[in-house]
Amino acid sequence: MKLKTLLVVTFFIGSWIALAQPSYVVNAKSAFTNGEYFEAAEQLTSAYQKVSPRNARARDLKAELAFKAGYSYEMIFNDAEAENWYQRAIDLRYYKQEPDVHFRIANVQRRMGNYEKAKENYQRFLELVPEDPKAERAIEAMQKAGFFKDNRTRYTVRNERKINTENFEMSPVIADRRGNVVAFGSTRKAKTSSGKDPIIGEPYFNIWQAEKDRSGNWTEPVLFMDADSLNTEYNEGTVAFDEGYRKMFITRCPHQKKQNLGCQIWISERRGRNWGVPQRVMLQPHDSISIGHPCPMPDGNSMVFASDLPGGQGGMDLWYSTFDRRSSTWSEPVNLGPEVNTPGDELFPTLALNGDLFFASNGHIGLGGLDIFKAIRQGDNMRWIEPENMGTPINSDADDYHLTEVDKRNGYFTSTRKGSLGTRGLGDIWSYELPPNLFTLKVYVNEIGSPDRIPGATIQVNGGGETFTGVTNAEGVFFWDKKVDGNRFINEETSYEVRILPLEGYHESSDVGKFSTIGLEYDQDFIIEIPLLAKTPIVLPEVRYALARWELLIDETINSKDSLNFVVDLLEEYPGMKLKLMSHTDSRGTAQSNKVLAEKRAQSCVDYLVKERGVDPRRLVAEGRGEDDPRTIFKVEGDYRVKRPTDGTPYEEILLSEAYINQYKGKDNNIMFERLHQYNRRTEAEVLRMDWEPEEGEDQSEDVEIE
Repeated sequence: MKLKTLLVVTFFIGSWIALAQPSYVVNAKSAFTNGEYFEAAEQLTSAYQKVSPRNARARDLKAELAFKAGYSYEMIFNDAEAENWYQRAIDLRYYKQEPDVHFRIANVQRRMGNYEKAKENYQRFLELVPEDPKAERAIEAMQKAGFFKDNRTRYTVRNERKINTENFEMSPVIADRRGNVVAFGSTRKAKTSSGKDPIIGEPYFNIWQAEKDRSGNWTEPVLFMDADSLNTEYNEGTVAFDEGYRKMFITRCPHQKKQNLGCQIWISERRGRNWGVPQRVMLQPHDSISIGHPCPMPDGNSMVFASDLPGGQGGMDLWYSTFDRRSSTWSEPVNLGPEVNTPGDELFPTLALNGDLFFASNGHIGLGGLDIFKAIRQGDNMRWIEPENMGTPINSDADDYHLTEVDKRNGYFTSTRKGSLGTRGLGDIWSYELPPNLFTLKVYVNEIGSPDRIPGATIQVNGGGETFTGVTNAEGVFFWDKKVDGNRFINEETSYEVRILPLEGYHESSDVGKFSTIGLEYDQDFIIEIPLLAKTPIVLPEVRYALARWELLIDETINSKDSLNFVVDLLEEYPGMKLKLMSHTDSRGTAQSNKVLAEKRAQSCVDYLVKERGVDPRRLVAEGRGEDDPRTIFKVEGDYRVKRPTDGTPYEEILLSEAYINQYKGKDNNIMFERLHQYNRRTEAEVLRMDWEPEEGEDQSEDVEIE
């Protein structure tokens, strides 16, 4: 697959041999066997045209040539031609000899975004090779591809056109401590090598660098420093550095005619301002094995890399090795295991800033060719687990690989997606950015004991060394999102406090709303409600009494003790509050008897709060108002309500005087008559002070004052 081309892996995939084949067929097959795919593609298609399908053997030969032509085009990133020639091989029934033709054309179609055709060919492959895990996983991936596309992450991506060309650019890394220099592999023309690589038909890879000037613009790319020792006539592709930029790790892929040579890892050490001559890392049992894509740990004494070493999970796997200073050798490679590797291919490992591992894979669930994944670091034992697809737009239907994290929000990666500069599907360097999370704040100011919200209240917000205010509108709310200059009021990694400034007609509130954006990785709308106490009586939830009685009423319609728990909550929320509980009676009976009855009702409330709920008695004052202060209720569409409508419904204020209630006196209206009298039998609260504090040593068992 393309990943083997990127490593310039050249190994024989199987060749059908026939006697007395024409020289043009022999030459075409030889180019293919040697991994010279660019040359092989043209020779194979030419040979295909020359072979006449006069008999079964000739048709089998044409089928083989078509398959190898498709494979060659796939290796040189021409998916359209690869699909064409794979299909010709299928039409000639090459799947009887090589079922993989269905799997390969399905991969091509999937990269091209043609999921329906890809699914058909994966299923045909499974009919020939039942329960193949690669095909089963590929079908599962396509079923989930729609989810990735419909649930784009917040990343934005951009082609770095000032450093890309129509040639191949890939594997960008930060190459200096300041973070302004990027090194990358490129096949653009260079003085260190000439001619074209017969594998992909491009000039040989060299390591290049580009620097950002003070304005953040890229300078013209140049060959990496000390080009004579680092860049050679061979392919030098991926490059990486240790944390101190004292060691440089290079992938070098030698090429010699008619030899199957794998890629190698070389290390160069800094010598002052220059780099020393690279030394090869000996990890391969023989030269046909490829190792590459080095990912050093910060100290440079361990590294993860990609290889087709035997004993892996399948295809290219990720391995690690550790340097032994005593023997100056690298340890035998250890496979990262099935937590990371799959029967497919894993490539291009890079280290995240927090130690997690980025890598590319076509074996895990993804969108198309290679997708970028992130695995979580487990301890210090070179173990990573739970790879997660980075999603779109980091990944696409095309090949996406080698992600380099610059900081928490920015980085670079390689992609062959649409929008690249080349016309042959070659890789380009892309950058990504994670925009700041968007936070908003909405604050409601409401009146305690009332459904009403309060307009005209000034809200003060403090956070991150900044203070800003707002005044609630007619609905008692204020909203913050963007400032006039486009910046946000609520920023990332900041804690905030919200308070209400003193407002006429209301007690000063010590309430402070707090919220934080520290550690949040998603947008969020913060909503805070802060209540104010009006300097008027607080209407408590319904507390009822039977006619001429002062015991708290508890029956199937109401539990008056539960209603009084509102007072407990209020006192707990405002430790400095001292309340007067005022009880009222209806107008029946004498004024004097009703005064006494009201006092007993107020005392019943206080007794419950003190004796059963443990409220400090010094925070309560009981007062009997008798029948002197009838209640105001609201008539809405012919019905009576104790709360004013807040939804715009028309209403009429009703003062429940004795004269008003008596209009319902009589047999037919007795239920309404009793109901309205019950409304007057109520208990209210009035705030006496908000700065109450128990004096040290003061007896808390003193009797409650009754006025």
